[in-house]
Amino acid sequence: MAKPPLTDLRALALPGAEFALRVTPRASRNALIRDADGLRAYVTVVPEDGRANRAVQDLLAEALGVAKTRLTLLRGATARDKLFRLD
Repeated sequence: MAKPPLTDLRALALPGAEFALRVTPRASRNALIRDADGLRAYVTVVPEDGRANRAVQDLLAEALGVAKTRLTLLRGATARDKLFRLD
């Protein structure tokens, strides 16, 4: 089965940029969507022990075209609304 295309965010990959996302864990597939409300991330993993946060970090890094170690979670470690910064 083909992997769904991610939203291309490479134009936004500037050092110091912040990305606010609304996360839906336990989704049917992994996806990162940019709509009128902002960024929405859907991940298949459960929100236990930071697994969902790592999955979102991986999706965002792939969409930005950067290493996942360059993304720092600023807010929302245990919430659906998260804020990441690109270092």
